[in-house]
Amino acid sequence: MCAILKCMDNTIITAIKSAEDITAFLFKLKDEKYKKFTATLTPSVCESNIIGVRVPQLRSLAKKLKGTSVADEFMCALPHAYLEENHLHGYLIEFERDFDTCIEKLEKFLPYIDNWATCDTVRPKIFKKHKPELLPYIEKWIKSEHTYTVRYAIGLLLSFYLDDDFDLKHLSMVAKIKSDEYYINMMIAWYFATALAKQYESTLPYIENNALSKWTHNKTIVKACESYRVEDSHKAYLRTLRIK
Repeated sequence: MCAILKCMDNTIITAIKSAEDITAFLFKLKDEKYKKFTATLTPSVCESNIIGVRVPQLRSLAKKLKGTSVADEFMCALPHAYLEENHLHGYLIEFERDFDTCIEKLEKFLPYIDNWATCDTVRPKIFKKHKPELLPYIEKWIKSEHTYTVRYAIGLLLSFYLDDDFDLKHLSMVAKIKSDEYYINMMIAWYFATALAKQYESTLPYIENNALSKWTHNKTIVKACESYRVEDSHKAYLRTLRIK
């Protein structure tokens, strides 16, 4: 497997002529033990739909394929059958340097994301330069009926809007989400825990006033108390706010 990765040069990539060739190449990188491990981490994906390819290998392949016609063909071949194909698709989108094109490709792909791992790793760098333009899409996606589209929108707020671009309305936007979906509620908790680390005074009232569901409220406190970025005095107070 390592030898194949080291030899992932232009000669090998040139031999990939179709989307099917990409899938066949992924199977050459298969690691059965890693497949079993990945299956335990992504229970929403059937083990039969996992090949067992490590993320660095997928990113290396994406780097070689970016901008090629076969990459375009692959991204049109939705839905993908395998977890690693979804990962690869997301990594190819990350290389897009035109904001509008990136959004177009992402909107076509989001409805097909079926796991937290793909959802949480696709963060196009172009978004850092277009945060005002990105917000309307986040506001749209966060209202989606698709679990991982909602999770993706919250993740973007967490990744790009808790520092200089922070706005109180973002907290409200996330707090208004009401869902029974574990992967949405976990991301809400992650978002608020990170917000407590970066914007404590603005975020604390949402915890003090029980603005979140009981499970999400308590999970937020747990995650905040696990964070090295939250002050010890803040952790001590947050523990008193747990809902029994």
